[in-house]
Amino acid sequence: MEASNGLGPLYLSIQLAAITTVVLLMLSMPLAWWLANTKSPLKPAIQAIVALPIVLPPTVLGFYLLILLGPYGAVGSWWVEVTGDALTFSFLGLVIASCFYSLPFAVQPLQSAFESLGKQPLEAARTLGASPIDAFVSVAVPLSAPGFLTAIVLSFAHTLGEFGVVLMVGGNIPGKTRVISIAIFDHVESLNYSAAHRLSALLLAFAFIALLAMFLINRRLTRQ
Repeated sequence: MEASNGLGPLYLSIQLAAITTVVLLMLSMPLAWWLANTKSPLKPAIQAIVALPIVLPPTVLGFYLLILLGPYGAVGSWWVEVTGDALTFSFLGLVIASCFYSLPFAVQPLQSAFESLGKQPLEAARTLGASPIDAFVSVAVPLSAPGFLTAIVLSFAHTLGEFGVVLMVGGNIPGKTRVISIAIFDHVESLNYSAAHRLSALLLAFAFIALLAMFLINRRLTRQ
């Protein structure tokens, strides 16, 4: 059940955004590193696939994810056989859909940060005996801190405000898939503008504060 103070959708959205951001960081680091350093002819195609959620209407992406994750889809049917539960209209389904939807907001800042490093810092680390993994962890990651911060803030904020994809994949189940954007839509539909205003103001304030903090911290990091 949702919280009695009406903030249940906000808590669920924060949980969804936090989990999605962690998963995206783990997935995006190797992908962004590969895109930043590869000379493969497949690079433009992979970049286009990663960037698709930026230009696709959320309902289009949500529709195809609904088919893919549904009980008769390629992934959804396998999941039903293994667990007995459906991915659609579940919190796990929301996490998977959110990872697809927010993928470019994690990959692109990291790719740009890795590309700006150049090869000299890593080559210097290797001449001192560091393995490729050691050089990445001890040199590339710290020097790419602004990119990581940008990826974290954008992924979290973008997931927190998503609507079309979560509605298509998760529906509107209170306490389970009813996130804050859907709650705002419901309040507007029922002409409860005061409740919609409160939730919208929370999202607006969070987005502004998060972006302002990101820009200020990134400016300080780039000056060091």
